[in-house]
Amino acid sequence: MNLQSNDFELFGLPERFELDRAGLDTRWKQLQREAHPDRFVAQGDAALRLATQWSVRINEAYQRLKDPLKRAAYLCELRGSPINAERNTAMPPAFLMQQMQWREALDDARSAAHLDTLLADVQAAHAQTLDRCAQALEPGAADPQATTRAAQEVRALMFIERIQSEALDRRDALGQ
Repeated sequence: MNLQSNDFELFGLPERFELDRAGLDTRWKQLQREAHPDRFVAQGDAALRLATQWSVRINEAYQRLKDPLKRAAYLCELRGSPINAERNTAMPPAFLMQQMQWREALDDARSAAHLDTLLADVQAAHAQTLDRCAQALEPGAADPQATTRAAQEVRALMFIERIQSEALDRRDALGQ
């Protein structure tokens, strides 16, 4: 194992969006057993520090790979299209209008039923956007701009997940 390997190399996986979650979990447990610091206590401080670094690296990679949004963002970065969400907020006009409609619906919602309607719409948009992102990140995507498109879908997903979280928090605040 090499600390400089990308997450996919570390886990022995192909660099693609779709992955076998059960296989990922199994490999994570295997890597953690191999690198667990407790196995290196008798080998001295240097070995213990290295094992701790490995354990942290394995956990960070696992957290990125198991989450579809983080995995998509990571693939975009690996393929030369960093997300840069804090600096790149350009979105298609139709998505900007959708954002405004969701924001207004959230502001106007006065009941759990209203919020459930909003959440259903947001969850459907999340599924569709994630699907478009996955298609753009498929190995050998025909369009040379596929990764750029995937990065834009990732930025959209970031907003969608934020509005979804706010709607859930608001519903919880209403006593649901």
